[in-house]
Amino acid sequence: MPNRALVYVAAAALVLSAAEVASQTPLKTVAAEYRDQPRELRLDGTVEAVNRTTVSAQTKGQIVEVLFDVHDYVEKGAAIVRLRDTEQQADVSRAEAALKEARAQLQEARASQKRIKELAGRQLASKADLDKAVARLASAQARSDAAEAELAKAREQLEYTRVRAPYSGIVTERRAEVGESVQPGQPLMTGLSLDQLRVNVAVPQSSIQAVRASGKARVVLPSGTSVQAAKVTVFPYAEPGSNSFNVRLDLPPGTTGLLPGMLVKADFPIGSEKRLLVPAGAVVYRSEVTAVYLVRPNGSISFRHIRVGRQTPDGMIDVLSGLEPGERVALDPIAAGVELKRRPAPTSGD
Repeated sequence: MPNRALVYVAAAALVLSAAEVASQTPLKTVAAEYRDQPRELRLDGTVEAVNRTTVSAQTKGQIVEVLFDVHDYVEKGAAIVRLRDTEQQADVSRAEAALKEARAQLQEARASQKRIKELAGRQLASKADLDKAVARLASAQARSDAAEAELAKAREQLEYTRVRAPYSGIVTERRAEVGESVQPGQPLMTGLSLDQLRVNVAVPQSSIQAVRASGKARVVLPSGTSVQAAKVTVFPYAEPGSNSFNVRLDLPPGTTGLLPGMLVKADFPIGSEKRLLVPAGAVVYRSEVTAVYLVRPNGSISFRHIRVGRQTPDGMIDVLSGLEPGERVALDPIAAGVELKRRPAPTSGD
């Protein structure tokens, strides 16, 4: 029994010894330092769809079927509304019959002109007869061409009875009902595409020259990440009343997480400035407290409250107050917190 107690004591001593060794392992730190960073103008922007269209009727008729409704997704080229096509089918049939007749007359005129040309070559027909045959052939050819054009027009009107989506997108408004008679130009359905989005931003007059000179912008997504605008378009006139200029930012294809109407932030680089930075991973957020673990040259640790600004794309964060250049912070806040509890920092005003 005493031997077992000795074993327990030895084991406990080994654990304590290991803990002491671990606690003596120096924390990895990094110094807060000033770096040149782009100076950015951050403004609110509104997301909108590049393709937003109201589809209208292009022929007259009665609606017999509405194939999609609000919030439905529609593929490009899919029929969204179908009109009664009885009249258009009849027009196509008449145009086809007229074309057959015109082609028959053309064939007859061509054969007649060929015969008269042969007779004229043997001096058996006059030049006047040949001229008449040539004119009849030209007239028959013109009637055939006109009949072909009428048939194409009739077929196009028939195709218009199937109203199709000009691009893939979502239906946002239904403006027609089954049984309703429509005329050319009457709105039927409104939709938008999510494949191509852009952001509209109102830039103050005082900043428009810098924005125009830069020609670049970043859009901050709801996830916190950002994407570079594929194209920046500055409108050449100010809006009456606000004296602000509209700037349109085209987003790159495949941008996700945005929907038309959403409010986002847009950053415009308008110069450069020195900013005090630390790694974003070194910052601790506890309720409404933002802090870092400050590590002094003598190894003591303290919990320092700071005020932060924006995070940079390379994972650093702007320290607005609470730190001085050269002060070192723990890269691993969890390990620093454990060490601080084990060995409280001396009272020094921090």
